[in-house]
Order: sequence, then structure tokens, then C-alpha cells
Amino acid sequence: MTVRIGTRASKLALTQTQQTADQLAAVGGFPVELVHITTEGDVKTGSLSQMGGTGVFVAALRDALLQETCDVAVHSLKDLPTGAALGLTIAATPKRVDVRDVLCSRDGLKLADLPQGAKVGTGSPRRAAQLRAARPDLDVRDIRGNVDTRLGRVPGLPGNAESAPGDLDAVVLAAAGLERIGRLDTVSEFFETDVMLPAPGQGSLAIECRTADAPRRAGSTEGSQAVLAQALAALNDEDTRLAVTAERAVLARLEAGCAAPVGAFAYRKGSMLHLEAAVCAVDGTRTVREKKATDGLTEVGATLLGIEVAELLLAAGAAEIADLAAS
Repeated sequence: MTVRIGTRASKLALTQTQQTADQLAAVGGFPVELVHITTEGDVKTGSLSQMGGTGVFVAALRDALLQETCDVAVHSLKDLPTGAALGLTIAATPKRVDVRDVLCSRDGLKLADLPQGAKVGTGSPRRAAQLRAARPDLDVRDIRGNVDTRLGRVPGLPGNAESAPGDLDAVVLAAAGLERIGRLDTVSEFFETDVMLPAPGQGSLAIECRTADAPRRAGSTEGSQAVLAQALAALNDEDTRLAVTAERAVLARLEAGCAAPVGAFAYRKGSMLHLEAAVCAVDGTRTVREKKATDGLTEVGATLLGIEVAELLLAAGAAEIADLAAS
């Protein structure tokens, strides 16, 4: 049995998928093959919000799973819509890496040291809102493109080609993506969560498969399906699963898309699961932030925690400062 693993063809997607494929092969003892899938988000131009949010990066991969073009798909979890996909299951969330956002700037400048009016690029309304809240004087610009393309817009960063445009003073990216492709040397500053809360699910991967092949059904499958289910179960990290479940429950209750100006970060400490979340006005003029913890260390407990924090945000006026469907 060769397990076919669907992936986008970007450098970051290929890198994180190959790493996952190697782990699956090592655990399951089966050969693997990468299947490149072109998504709507890879073809279209314009801002993510205009295209319908980051869900545009996953629809084609999910179709490939349902059509049995591939057996497993690897996503950046923050790209997944919160709604269930009929016939598909998130089979594993491997151990999370660094959740933080980072600043990559010319001359190694930190956020506080950027000159007034400095041009800072990001494709995320969440990052843009929190940047404007921290530094209202910055010229925050919407940008698209893969990680290398974005880094190329900042002059003098390590690894940039001489022909790179270098038209920005800085860009904000996820530490996780830079770590996976070996470009952490471009980072000028890591933003702690009190400055910039990450996107729900940031730093985590989601390994998705057809529900019939998922680990929870392993006892009712035979042969190759059971082998795949067992390998997927082995890659799952339960603390990561609980954390991202809580974070995504905030988004779901707010009825906010993946591109909404919503940040959330959950983590387990001892017998408690802690969650902090924020909703920001896109212009940075107002932010509501709430936090709560639970000792319910189950997916149901994590979901309830996310809903409770979302309710606190709504009570504090979150729907009035951002474009949320919830009320």
C-alpha cells in the first residue's frame, strides 16, 4: 500500500507535508507519495478577505480526498474553516511548534524602532489590526505571495535575491512557517502574545482523511485502512488538539471567518487548559480581550471553553468593532 498525501505546491506546504509524510512512513511502515494539488487561493490574486478567506486554500485538497485522488491531506490548521466537512475527519494534530508572529525588518529593527510611517506588509487583517493598535503611525500594507516572495520585499534580509523588490520596511509572518523552511535568520523580533495574539490554530498542522479511514474507526477497518488509522493516531498530540479545539471554538461561536481580525491562544498547564482571545477593529482603534481556564481536559471541555470566551468577547462589544455574524 502506498499512501498518497495531498499538498499544495508552495515551498512551505511541500516542506511541512514532506516532514509529515516521513513521520507517517516511519510509524506505519508503508511507502508514501506526494500529490500536488492547485487550490483556488494559489491561482487567484487579491486579498484573502476578497477571495472568501483562507478556506480557499483547502477546498481543492478536500475535493481530492473525497474523489480518492489522495488518501491524506496536510493543511496549516489556521487555514481550515471551522465547519465540519462531510465525509472527512481531522485525524491528527501533530505537536505544535512556535505559535508566535514575527517581525522581519530591514537592519534588524524591532517594532518600537521602526521610523514613523514605515511600510509594513501583511496579508492578515488580524496582524494588521494589532500592528495598528501597537503603532498607529505605521503604513500597514496588504500583501500576498509565498513566504520567500514576502521576505523579498524587505531589503537586506538574509537569503533574499539581489533582484528582490525591497519596497517595504518590514513584513509580519508566522514563526512556524519560517522555522519549517529554515529562514528564522530573517527574524528581527518575536511578538509575545500580549502584543499580538496568533490566529486560532497557528503553528499547528491538521492531517485530514476520509472519515472511514480515521483512527476512531480503526477497530472497524481491516488491512491497509487500519494500518493508516494507527499511523495517524500515533502522530496526534492531545495537548495540541485540546488547544486548537478551544481556539477554533472561539471562531465558530463568533461566526468569524479565518481571515477575521480574531486572535486566540490556548495552552495546557498542569490540570488546566488556558485560553485567551481578542477581537480587534481593523483600524487598530479598539480591541476587546478576554481569558478563561477550565479543568475539562476533553474536546467537549475545550469546545465549551472556547464558546465561553467568545460569549465574554461578545458581551464586551466584539460584534460592534469587527465584521462578525454573531450577536
